[in-house]
Amino acid sequence: MPRYPWSDGPVYVTQCHIQPGGKFSQKVIFSSEEGTLWWHAHSDWSRATVHGAIIIYPKKGTSYPFPKPHAEVPILLGEWWKKDIMEVLTEFVQNGGDPQISDAYTINGQPGDLYPCSKPETFKLLVDYGKMYLLRIINVDMQDILFFSIAKHQITVVGTDASYTKPLARDYIAISPGQTIDVLLEANQSPDHYYMAARAYSSAKGVEYDNTTTTAVVQYNGNYTPSPPSLPFLPDYNDTNASVNFTGSLRSLANKDHPVDVPTNITTQLIFTVSVNTFPCPINRTCKGPNGTMLAASVNNISFVNPKIDVLEAYYYHINGVFGTRFPSFPPYVFNFTAEYLPLLLELPNRWTEVKVLDYDSVVELVFQGTNLVAGTDHPMHLHGYSFYVVGWGFGNFNKDKDPLGYNLVDPPLQNTIAVPKNGWTTIRFKADNPGVWLMHCHIERHLTWGMDMVFIVKNGPSPEVQLLPPPPDMPPC
Repeated sequence: MPRYPWSDGPVYVTQCHIQPGGKFSQKVIFSSEEGTLWWHAHSDWSRATVHGAIIIYPKKGTSYPFPKPHAEVPILLGEWWKKDIMEVLTEFVQNGGDPQISDAYTINGQPGDLYPCSKPETFKLLVDYGKMYLLRIINVDMQDILFFSIAKHQITVVGTDASYTKPLARDYIAISPGQTIDVLLEANQSPDHYYMAARAYSSAKGVEYDNTTTTAVVQYNGNYTPSPPSLPFLPDYNDTNASVNFTGSLRSLANKDHPVDVPTNITTQLIFTVSVNTFPCPINRTCKGPNGTMLAASVNNISFVNPKIDVLEAYYYHINGVFGTRFPSFPPYVFNFTAEYLPLLLELPNRWTEVKVLDYDSVVELVFQGTNLVAGTDHPMHLHGYSFYVVGWGFGNFNKDKDPLGYNLVDPPLQNTIAVPKNGWTTIRFKADNPGVWLMHCHIERHLTWGMDMVFIVKNGPSPEVQLLPPPPDMPPC
């Protein structure tokens, strides 16, 4: 969306709600993306079902950097509640606890054979022996990183977040909410029926999660008597090493046709803690958070408060009093972020509407530091308006002297969503060359609802071609 955040979507950040019966012309501008992205609603919890795939093919006259597949198939990994999704949202916002867990995960809208409700409609991928298939996998679920695998077949990762990667053959993948991963599947097994399956990776101790498994069927064409499909290997629900070892193995293709441009001359150094927090329960209410509190979340100890009008409109029209510009570049409190036991006092964040202002063309290194406040867990962090290079990660507290020595500045993956490991850190780099207002947030939806988001304002460049474009005439009113 170069220079055009007006239809980027996050409510109260770049626009207000599209009102019932209202209309809004969505203008989407692509730049260097190639591969798989997706679109979704960005207010309340509507995105649970309001979403879809975006496929960006190679330019005319060029081809994929891998053998052309026989067919391409979107695989959307979703989540389903028997209850109205807005009731789920309203209940946990009011009671201060965790949301009700989902009743099923889905593959292309169907839970699969292991649930009582959808076996006749289980998604089937029909394949011919010896052919190659490109699966465009998107995690559209609300709450969990998912493990995904296909019985008796290896899959080869060739892209993530609309950027090509070096081929990576694996028995399974770990895919975060908001992330896309492109894989090649070679139909090289005996003609039969094989399950593809996905289930949750959930690392937070004591936090309830949906422990069911969704399935679809890879069905070979031909005349044969199928045997009952078996489940593929999937790591245990709390196997942190399985998750980070996969994610940490991704590498950019980094060749002549698809080069990398990793920023090196850093001008803006940032360290952001990402934490689950608590607030005291309001008077005359019963709350279901730890010790009767209300659960919250924060970035650098700020639990973001949505303003009354969107930040972009206030910035563009110079409307005062909507947001502040004092978002801290570093954690306001420095402590042993990943210690097993931490003082309860540290769990209380500030409720503010602060943004971080970046100069145009500044070169940013941002370290996400996970904490063990309330419940240490993974945080899939997503940045609007940019892709970024993931140059490093590790467990424990980030060490500014030692850890940068291990950065990958040769072929780091270019992504827009990256899971910060439980009680660990991740470093990203990007060049702030897209002026506008851009949201950064955790893509675990309850964390976003609790306030784990913040806003970057990137200033205009020196000439009109590197400045924010004007708004469309049909912006939704606030």
